[in-house]
Amino acid sequence: MRLAGTINEQFETPQAWATAHRQAGYGAVVAPVGPEASDATVASYVEAARSADIVIAEVGAWSNPIDPDPAKAAKAMENCRLHLDLAERLGARCCVNIAGSLNPEKWDGPHAENFSKDTFDVIVQSVREIVDAVKPRRTFYTLETMPWIFPSSPDEYLALLRAIDRPCFGVHLDPVNMINSPARAYRTGEFIRECFAKLGPFIRSCHAKDIILRNNLTVHLDECRPGTGILDFATYLLELDKLDPDTSLRLEHIPAAEYPVAAAHLHEVARQNNLTFL
Repeated sequence: MRLAGTINEQFETPQAWATAHRQAGYGAVVAPVGPEASDATVASYVEAARSADIVIAEVGAWSNPIDPDPAKAAKAMENCRLHLDLAERLGARCCVNIAGSLNPEKWDGPHAENFSKDTFDVIVQSVREIVDAVKPRRTFYTLETMPWIFPSSPDEYLALLRAIDRPCFGVHLDPVNMINSPARAYRTGEFIRECFAKLGPFIRSCHAKDIILRNNLTVHLDECRPGTGILDFATYLLELDKLDPDTSLRLEHIPAAEYPVAAAHLHEVARQNNLTFL
């Protein structure tokens, strides 16, 4: 398995970019360029990554393909197609987005109809249109698991895999985003094992966050830096280690200065369990 993180610096060459990530302990990266990059630029980064034994884990297509505003939805669909094409050009393990939301104010926010049968069907159709337009052969289109939109559980993801029925549609796993109840929060190891048992063969990339259950009268869960919450990272890494060695675990949503701390924590958890990151 491979660890990916963020380095907030500008690099003069693709080689300098790759070297910096390797020196930081990362064997995987997010896309270093956008869809507007020339073929020559893409090729230079692909070669730099290959030379440094770095995997390009994911291309983010962050947008809302099921926006209730048709114009915004159409723009998001085009954004997804462009980024899936970029992932194909880079040979990335996946292009990742969320399914979207019917929330008219926040592209990834909650909405009363997000879990309706009609919304499920719209998601299926949107994903089919995206992948059928690009027809990727080297990469996969994936949906990040989320707390208030499909897929919010392993079984919902399996239902989407069956309904979408495209070999280039895979799984992007973020277990923290699905820990939306005390029952899951207090049994993260059990929940993680369920995720891998059901979705393992389809997983292309994963995210690494931690989570805290606050002592409030009503349920309140916050994400936090790995090592400061209750997520069972030992189980997470042990399950990841069973997959394709190029499967990555990407640190995210933490201040720039804390990435080395989070990476060190995961390297230590790996060491304690006789595991290593490539």
